[in-house]
Amino acid sequence: MKASRILALGLGLIMLMNLTGHCYGNELQVGFYTGKCKLADVESMVRLVVTSYFSNDSSIAPALIRMQFHDCFVNGCDASILLDGSSSEKTAPPNLSLRGYEVIDAAKASVEAVCPGVVSCADIIIMATRDVIFLSGGGLYSVETGRRDGLVSLATNVNLPSPSISVSDSLNAFANKSLTPTDMVYLLGGHTIGIAHCSLFQDRLYNFHGTGQADPAMDPALLNSLKTKCPQNSTSDNTANLDQDPLFSSTVDNSYHKQILKNRGILQIDQTLALDQSTEPIVTDIANRLDFNIKFGQAMVKLGAVQVLTGS
Repeated sequence: MKASRILALGLGLIMLMNLTGHCYGNELQVGFYTGKCKLADVESMVRLVVTSYFSNDSSIAPALIRMQFHDCFVNGCDASILLDGSSSEKTAPPNLSLRGYEVIDAAKASVEAVCPGVVSCADIIIMATRDVIFLSGGGLYSVETGRRDGLVSLATNVNLPSPSISVSDSLNAFANKSLTPTDMVYLLGGHTIGIAHCSLFQDRLYNFHGTGQADPAMDPALLNSLKTKCPQNSTSDNTANLDQDPLFSSTVDNSYHKQILKNRGILQIDQTLALDQSTEPIVTDIANRLDFNIKFGQAMVKLGAVQVLTGS
C-alpha cells in the first residue's frame, strides 16, 4: 500500500502541474514556482525528500500536519515556527514536542541547491504536509504557493487551542482565523492519525473537572483500556492513538469522526465535538460522507491561506 501511494504521488503531482496559473486570494497561486527555478519542478523535489523520510518513519505524517497547524495559527503561515532563538515560537510549551524540522530542512536544502533564494520555507511546510497526507491514505490536493517567510518568532505570540478547550472557545479561535465550524471539524480530523501522551487526557480518566471521577462520556471499554495504559500517578507518560480504530489509526480518513460518535475520543475537545449541539451534526455528516479526502484537503488549503505574507 505504501509503495503504491509513493508511485501514485509522483504521477499525481504531474497531473496537478496542469493546474498552474489558477489564482486565488491573498496572491497565492497553484503552481507559483513554475518557471521560477528554470526547469526544476519544485513540488517534485520536495516530494522526493518527504517520501524518503516517510518511507523510513511514517509518523512524520501527523508531525507535519501538527507543524502546519502550529505555524499557521500563530501570525499566519509564515514558517516562523522554524526560527531558532531563546524566546522563539519553538520554545513555547505547546511547541516543545513538535518534530519534523529535519524534513523541512532537508527539503529546503534540496531546493536551494538548484534554486537558491526563491522557494520559501512557509511553502515547503505546506507542500510537505500535503505529501504526507496523501502518503497516509488521504487525497492528493493542489496546494497554493507564493508565501513569504516571516522574520518574527516569539514564544509570547503562541496562543494555541489546548486539548481541553471548550467547543465554543475553539469555534471562536478558528473564526478568528476566518475558518468556519465545518472547517474546524474537518481540521481536527487531522487527529485521524497520530498519538497523544497520557498527560494530555489523564484528567478524563481519574479526575474529570475536579470530580475525582472519570469522564462519564467516555466509552467504558476505552476507559478501562486507557487506565491500563495510563496508570494513575505513573512516572512514565505513555501514548494512545488518537483514532481508536486499530485498522485505520494510521490512515487519513473519517474514522476519527466515527470513533468520537461512539464516545471513543481521546482528547476532551475531540469527544466534545460529538456531544456539543453546534458541532455534532457536522461530525455526523462527515462520518457518513464518502468525500472526506476532498473536503479535508479543501480545509487544509484554507488553513494554509491564514494571514499569509506575499509579495516582495
